[in-house]
Amino acid sequence: MSEVSVVICARNVRESLRACLESLKHAMPLSSEVLVVDNASTDGTPRMVAEAFEHVRLVRNEKDVGPSAAVNQGVAMARGAYLLLLDPRVQLYPGAVSEMVAYLETNLRHGAVVPRLLLPDGSTVLAHVRLPTLATALWLGTPLERWRPKGRELQRAFACDFDYGSDGDVEQTSAACFLMRRRALKRAHTIDEGLWPHFHEADLCARVREAGWRIGYASGILALDAEGIGARTYPALSTEWHAQRLSWYRIHMGQGAGWWIKACVGWTLADRLARELRRRINGIRKEPILPVWREFSSVLRG
Repeated sequence: MSEVSVVICARNVRESLRACLESLKHAMPLSSEVLVVDNASTDGTPRMVAEAFEHVRLVRNEKDVGPSAAVNQGVAMARGAYLLLLDPRVQLYPGAVSEMVAYLETNLRHGAVVPRLLLPDGSTVLAHVRLPTLATALWLGTPLERWRPKGRELQRAFACDFDYGSDGDVEQTSAACFLMRRRALKRAHTIDEGLWPHFHEADLCARVREAGWRIGYASGILALDAEGIGARTYPALSTEWHAQRLSWYRIHMGQGAGWWIKACVGWTLADRLARELRRRINGIRKEPILPVWREFSSVLRG
């Protein structure tokens, strides 16, 4: 059995992947394997892997099955006792994977560990947040966030007090470079395909913790995140975001939590419609009301 299986999903990232795979040559234990699942790239990515990295196990999908499905595909083929989920835009510093394995072998209560992600200018990527609670749903993405953007619950949820200069435990973090024990998750699919792209990391981290494991952050183990893809971000809260949040709460907190999320979404919808009506009364039209109603109603009916 390999010690570490590195699983990379790739689509049209030829040069980023080349740099990523080059960095792995000096970052991994000898008894390791690398799996690249290519999602129907059209830029020559699979050819580059086949010609320049013969040791890599390459899987060529004839169609784009999506990042989460590709990761699960790679994990199903992996043979290692440890699984490293790695974004192709991340480059590992020398010895990084070996050090992450050593961290887990020393800290036996930890099921996963992540390194410190650095931007090209040397600054640390703010990759950590805390897992959602019922209070988070009341604040994040609702009128309360607009009224009090620095409220205590939002500060907690965004882990504003986290010390990136010291080792510690994290609740939720980026899966851009995520090493875990294979036995930390007792299910076939590592990534929930229905929660991509907004809540798959929250789901992964929650399931590791619910299984009784801790997730460690090793400040001295470094990886280059050239594009800042590991940063905690909350894009415009689309109906897809709200729908995936509803699913996450139902999975991890039960049906009652799902009704609470619907109430928060309903409040957000009412507030959004009221503000649009006020704008129209003042002669300012920003967005059509009916599509907004239809989109949010689909979440409320879900």
